[in-house]
Amino acid sequence: MSSTSKTVPGTTPGAGDDQDLGAAGSQLSTAPQEEAPNLPALGVVGWVRWFWRQLTSMRVALLLLLLLSLGAIPGSLIPQEGVDATKADDFRARHDLLAPVYDKLGLFHVYSSVWFSAIYILLFVSLIGCIVPRTWQFVGQLRGRPPGAPRRLTRLPAHTTWRTGAEPEQVREAALALLRKRRFRAHVVGDAVAGEKGYLREVGNLAFHIALIVMLIAFAWGQLFKYEGNKLILEGDGFSNTLTQYDDFKSGNLFDPDRDLDPFSFTLKDFHGTYEATGPNRGTPRLYEARITYSEGAYGKDRPTTIKVNEPLEIDGSKVYLTAHGYAPVLTVKDAKGNVVMDHEATALLPLDSNVTSSGAVMVRDGYRNAEGVKEQLGFNAFFLPTYGGKGSTMLSAFPALLNPMLALSAYHGDLGVDAGFPKSIYQLDKTKLKEFKDSDGELFKKQLKVGDTMTLPNGAGTVTFDGVREWANFQVTRQPASGWALAGAVVAILGLAGSLFIQRRRVWVRAVRGADGVTVVEMAGLGRSESAKVPEELGDLAGILYEQAPGVPDADADPETPDPRVVPAEGAEK
Repeated sequence: MSSTSKTVPGTTPGAGDDQDLGAAGSQLSTAPQEEAPNLPALGVVGWVRWFWRQLTSMRVALLLLLLLSLGAIPGSLIPQEGVDATKADDFRARHDLLAPVYDKLGLFHVYSSVWFSAIYILLFVSLIGCIVPRTWQFVGQLRGRPPGAPRRLTRLPAHTTWRTGAEPEQVREAALALLRKRRFRAHVVGDAVAGEKGYLREVGNLAFHIALIVMLIAFAWGQLFKYEGNKLILEGDGFSNTLTQYDDFKSGNLFDPDRDLDPFSFTLKDFHGTYEATGPNRGTPRLYEARITYSEGAYGKDRPTTIKVNEPLEIDGSKVYLTAHGYAPVLTVKDAKGNVVMDHEATALLPLDSNVTSSGAVMVRDGYRNAEGVKEQLGFNAFFLPTYGGKGSTMLSAFPALLNPMLALSAYHGDLGVDAGFPKSIYQLDKTKLKEFKDSDGELFKKQLKVGDTMTLPNGAGTVTFDGVREWANFQVTRQPASGWALAGAVVAILGLAGSLFIQRRRVWVRAVRGADGVTVVEMAGLGRSESAKVPEELGDLAGILYEQAPGVPDADADPETPDPRVVPAEGAEK
């Protein structure tokens, strides 16, 4: 039984064979058929229908998906205002020629631009327009039965035929049982049995496209209603999930803080970090964890927990991540008359390297008076080393833990510029209206302090005492709606794509009729939706099993030792 096309001797292909073959092949397709528009007589309604057919075609959907991917590229290369407005402003300042062009094209806010939204919406419409008719057509096919056998089965790409002494009804019953056992949808149509298998291919195809729509909706929903904020918290301090509590905050266009911020609060009790003490990985963190107590709602009960790196605290739809750690020197500042203007206040400094060498600014905004009694503001450039290497060593920390802390301060006085009415960094001094304190050599006054040391400002302007060090932790609070839907859509899309690629939809027909000499002639043929070696192999396997139940017989005039020349065994079939 061969998988190649052969014709039984004594038969002549008819004109209807090609029509039968074409009809059999076309019935395997579940895609809606499109008719070429009659351009001269279209009219308004005709043009609308033609545009709709083009928009809902699969090739246009793929083209829109490609355009969406290309349109997202500028969003990853050009600073986005919704992500980092500071970087976007800096880009504008450095690119006088490109910035106006980018502004007109909406490249600083790609994902909310008109053109990106248009592509997104058209892709939605295109996918939905592709899926709905295919789904209804596929449902109709599921409710129907496989079509009857073509007139000439030997015209199909994979076929076989033999003669048997079994009755035609017995062959058809055996073929029907065999096909159903192999999970074909099979039934008897006239003198043949028709079976079909591989419906999951179209199910996978539809599932892939539906999952793609779900993913697009989930991504859009997540971008519109998401929020993300950061908060640096000192040990002993707390946080409440309100907009004013965040150091920086970003959200989607449809985010409403009164409605979408989950009500909770927490207090940082202690931060604990351990590091490798020896070996080539000396200083590498082994453990970062923040011990907190949190409560949900306005009157929730305090509950203790520990937040670790990549192990966030989940409260309702929000997640609290531990993202950074550092140190905050505790200072006491007195003015020229000895009045305390900063009492044991901790100022967080930002890490510069893996050993937590830190820098920042200490600001005394109110209450300070100089030796003349004039109100001023004090500012200090601060440089902190948790483990100082000793006299003569570089100004870099030797280890990230607090083994030998040292604080270096350089002092300024005047106007800090914090009351100018626009935001400024609290980690950097604006020296525009500040004056340096000078030492006896006329140089900038600066000093290195250990815990407990006091720095006396020149001309009796006051004192600064280094009281100790507190640790801080930075937390990121995020809420990404519909992330579960996006994940589920991605999994279904992968499974659907795998099914549409690896499952072959095919049909098998078995015809059994009594010949002119009274001997039953059995014809088997298979047809796949696409070229695949699976159809001939499967047909050969089925023919081999059926051949055992209805074995072949030679012609009356032929030598019993000579095989019947009309038997065309398929590959894999047993004689």
